[in-house]
Amino acid sequence: MKTRIEVPYNTLFGPDNLPYGVFAAEGQNFRVGVRLGEQVIDLAAALEDPVFAEPSLNAFMAAGPRRWQDVRNRIRELIDGEIPGEAVHLLHDVRTKLPVEIGDYVDFYASIDHATNLGRLFRPDAEPLLPNWRHLPVGYHGRAGTVVVSGTDIVRPHGQHRTSSDTTVFGPSQRLDIEAELGFVVGIGSELGTPIDIDQFAEHVFGVALVNDWSARDIQAWEYQPLGPFLGKSFATSLSAWITPLAALETARIRLPKQEPEPLPYLRGSQQWGLDIDLAVHWNGQTVSHPPYSRMYWSPAQMLAHLTANGAATRTGDLYASGTVSGSEPDQRGSFIELSWGGAEPVTVNGLHRTFLEDGDEVVITASARGSNARRIGLGEVRGRIWHARN
Repeated sequence: MKTRIEVPYNTLFGPDNLPYGVFAAEGQNFRVGVRLGEQVIDLAAALEDPVFAEPSLNAFMAAGPRRWQDVRNRIRELIDGEIPGEAVHLLHDVRTKLPVEIGDYVDFYASIDHATNLGRLFRPDAEPLLPNWRHLPVGYHGRAGTVVVSGTDIVRPHGQHRTSSDTTVFGPSQRLDIEAELGFVVGIGSELGTPIDIDQFAEHVFGVALVNDWSARDIQAWEYQPLGPFLGKSFATSLSAWITPLAALETARIRLPKQEPEPLPYLRGSQQWGLDIDLAVHWNGQTVSHPPYSRMYWSPAQMLAHLTANGAATRTGDLYASGTVSGSEPDQRGSFIELSWGGAEPVTVNGLHRTFLEDGDEVVITASARGSNARRIGLGEVRGRIWHARN
């Protein structure tokens, strides 16, 4: 028996979007699906292609851009007609898991507004941007093994930090924070010793997903000099369950803000990869921030070019994130350390004055991008709730 999926014209998940995820219906194994409206299409059943019976997107991503486009065309043809009924599931009836097997994880620091805000907080008597910031996309290597799918509870981490009396203690973080970010998933890797040219970005990156880089600011502040983030970041990073293919964001591409000084040649490309994407941060159900990705200083193409400039290899499933997305206005800040200005200016959340995360708090980050015909396309959500520290 076949069926036709009807979706509202103004849905964020229409035929121009078609994000991929890995899902399981009741009594079935995990497999690859594509979201259309509030339904999930089982691609193994609909396309009769065994690569989509795998419990991750990696095998499909490794097939390369031509295969990605061919499948996208086949899906759009399929949904214009009728789909086998057994291949269609309601979104709220399925379980999702991490959609990719992640090899390596790198996090950047690409927002000039975020970097400037933190510079002013941490170095109030100095220039907010360090000398290298405008010359290269600053980043650090994270921990791939603690990337978790949206909806996973986050346990408050332990670590060393300094008290107000300048005593070093070990215990649960008291300044637990979020970072609203965009993540980029590598589909085709690169060989050791061979950099990826900046204009080869779309040949290597499969898609985009929302990221929450949970951050323990007190642990981070004590440990990050001289080598950078470690335990203050590595305890958890949340990734949305749905990966928006790069092809769906073609109409969202915009020019980058002006970069001064002009980047070195390996960071100059002929293609523009600024993105018109608007994020929203929801704290216990209240929207507290609207970070605009359009203001990001460094593009994802520049990040990938720099990541591999020294010959570092990449693999299918590698994830790199943009760093906190923040804007120039107070209500566009993508972390709570910025929103509360280091805790000095509490945020009112549901009538309560708040600075950092408390046990039981839930944070949801959503986003949409400019689509065609004045419509928006959705990037889903990344959700997480804080649990108390374990002894």
